[in-house]
Parts: sequence; C-alpha cells; structure tokens
Amino acid sequence: MTRKLKKSYRFALRSSLYITLFATTVLTFLLYFFGIKNFFVPILFFALCFTFCFFILQFRVERFIYRRVKKIYDDVTLLDVSDFHNYPITTDMATLTKEIEKFATNKKLEIETLKVRENYRKEFIGNVSHELKTPLFTVQGYILTLLDGAMNDKAIRKKYLNRAGKGVERLIYIVKDLDMITKLEAGDLNLDLEEFDIIELVQSVFDLLEMKAAKKNITLAFDMNYANPIMVKADKERIQQVLTNLIVNSIKYGRDNGTTEISVENLIRNKVIVRVTDNGEGIETENIARLFERFYRVDKSRARKEGGSGLGLSIVKHIIEAHNEKIYVESEYDVGSEFSFTLEKVE
Repeated sequence: MTRKLKKSYRFALRSSLYITLFATTVLTFLLYFFGIKNFFVPILFFALCFTFCFFILQFRVERFIYRRVKKIYDDVTLLDVSDFHNYPITTDMATLTKEIEKFATNKKLEIETLKVRENYRKEFIGNVSHELKTPLFTVQGYILTLLDGAMNDKAIRKKYLNRAGKGVERLIYIVKDLDMITKLEAGDLNLDLEEFDIIELVQSVFDLLEMKAAKKNITLAFDMNYANPIMVKADKERIQQVLTNLIVNSIKYGRDNGTTEISVENLIRNKVIVRVTDNGEGIETENIARLFERFYRVDKSRARKEGGSGLGLSIVKHIIEAHNEKIYVESEYDVGSEFSFTLEKVE
C-alpha cells in the first residue's frame, strides 16, 4: 500500500455545509419566531457549527474507512496486514480502491515469482540428484561386481577399477563445479584482475584442447593472423576457464571435420569482444533462452554421454557477469553457434 495517499476533504466539507445550513436555518427561524433580531448569532453559529461538523465528520470517516479496510486486509489472505500502516486515509473511495487493487496486484506477482522459484528449486534438486546418482551407481556397480569375485580376474579387475575411477572423477568434477557456481552466485569468489594478452591465452587453451579436438578432427583456429598482442584487464585464470568451457562445448556438439574459430574485435574504445564460433549442429530457438541455467541440457541423452557437469555455461555466465561484462549467444539450428563476451581493453 502506498504510504502517501491523497487526502480528500470533499465529503466532509459538503456534509458539514449541508448540516450547518440546515441547523442555521432552523436557528434563524426560531430566533425570528421568538422575536430576537440579532444577525450576529446565526453567523457565529454557522461558523462554529461548520467547523465542528467538518472536524468530526473528517475524523469519523477516516476512522471508519481505516477500520473497514483493515478488516479487508484481515479477511483476504492475499494481502498482508503488517504492510498496512495507520496513515491518514483518503475519503475518496475511488483512490482508495485503486491503491488496494495495486497492492493486491503486486502481492499476486510476488506469489507467482515465489512459485516460479519453488519450481526452479525442485528442478535444480532433481537435476543435482540425477547428476550425482548416475556416477555413484556406476562406481557402486563396478565395486560390488569386483567384491562378488571379479577381482580374482586381473584383466576384469583393472578394467572395472579404471571405470570406477572415471566415475569418481566425474563426481569430483560435478562437486567442484557446484562449489564454484555457489561461490559465484554468493559473490564470495574474489577476482584477481591483471593485464594479459588475450591472443596468447586463447592459443594456450587451443594447445590444451588440441588432443580432444583431434578425436573428432575439429580444427581450432583464429579467424585471422593476430600479429600484435591485444591486452585486456581481467582475471586471467577465470577467463581461461570461460574460454575452455566454450571451446569444449563447441567440440562436444561440433561436427566431425568441423571448425571452431576464435575472433577478437574492438567493440568500443575500451572494450573488446571475443567470439567463439563453430559450424556444429546449432541450437533451436526455443532452447537459447535457457542455455545458461544450471544443469540445462539441449540434448540430455547426448550431453550426459559426452560427459561434463551440466554447469559449464552457467559458470561462464557468472564469471563474465562478475567482471561486469556481457555474454551473448547466437545460433541457427543445423548451421552453427556463436558465443561471445566482452572484456575491458587496456589502452
């Protein structure tokens, strides 16, 4: 409820005028009837009666409306009585109704927002459970098989222990990403800002992912030959993580014999934009809006087969936003995708 309400005196003024005119007329008639010819008395009576009636009516109407409206707040569970304060209430019922409707609408929006958050929380818990359950059951299965007698066979023992080890690695990967995104969302992750060459950093990420890209014969390349360094100011380790996640995604969902291309362009005077472009399978329009949600996967079965925690893009978004920068995505299904983000440029 808005605290500063328009206070209307129209009802009290008119009502006081009508009552005073009637009372003064009666008084004048009585004075005339008893032969008292004193015009000062009716005038004084008019002034006193009007003033008295006005204050009494205004006070009573305000009290009446306040009590009635408070009763509405008590009866309607949608509204919160604690938000209704004992401020002067307008005697203009249209204004009062408008304020109450506005308040009710705001509360309804708050309730709808809470419902959305509750659904999101349930979905998140379900996703976490599923992501953790899969590798846990895998590890458990291999260990139980070994305990049931398979450990006596050296070949099977080594193979199953390796597979159990991969399951544990996946669990550690998921837990680390969960810890990372929790810190990012809570604002507990401090950025170590420094000046570095973004071209050199991209090349180092290319070197790290060269073997992974070679398995699908995907070429990692710049869009042109960058002869001079491009200096930016950011947390080098976190930006490396951003580039790694984006390039790994382009490899996962890229076509065999495809290409992942990086370009760095001047955006405005003190900003550059880094683009990661691939010619992979692309993303359908209806999925783009949810890409940066935790555990959201466009193709769930394939994504889990490819590995990863499902938190990569969400972490990317939080890291970029922690730098007060922007991240963008453009994609056309069956053509390819482009993820881009801005960074502060060092002059």
